[in-house]
Amino acid sequence: MAGTVGLKVEFINPFVAAAYKVLQQEVQAVIEKGQLAIRSSSFTSSEVTVMIGVVGQVQGIVMYGMSERTVKNIVSTMTGEPTPVFDKLAESAIAELGNVITGTASVELEAAGYTCRIAPPTVIVGRGVIISTVDIERLVIPLHTQHGDIEINVALREVAR
Repeated sequence: MAGTVGLKVEFINPFVAAAYKVLQQEVQAVIEKGQLAIRSSSFTSSEVTVMIGVVGQVQGIVMYGMSERTVKNIVSTMTGEPTPVFDKLAESAIAELGNVITGTASVELEAAGYTCRIAPPTVIVGRGVIISTVDIERLVIPLHTQHGDIEINVALREVAR
């Protein structure tokens, strides 16, 4: 019979470390970590949210929330071209950035003995969108960069075998 265990710090640190590494490499971000918070709402709180599912011994979702302005700033830096509007290219680029961060973190989870796989990213545009799959508390890790603020929302749990 499968059971669940609550959010563990071992599931958080890989995402923070991966976000620092990827953002520094891809967009030369200077990052300052903000105050951690717990959120239990199933509503999105950012204009743009990249959501990635995680399955395996660790299950749940990871979301990266930011403003459209932050997305445009990041994509402009990634591509070396001005990104004046949030379009399909911006959507694709920010989804891939979230994918790379989550993939990097999942390698760390595997190294710690937690097998898991990640789903392709989904981009949600709009604040206050209800995500019905968010049924567990999530830890919110705000990152402040020169490109804008990014909120990492980690809602993962270990599934007992």
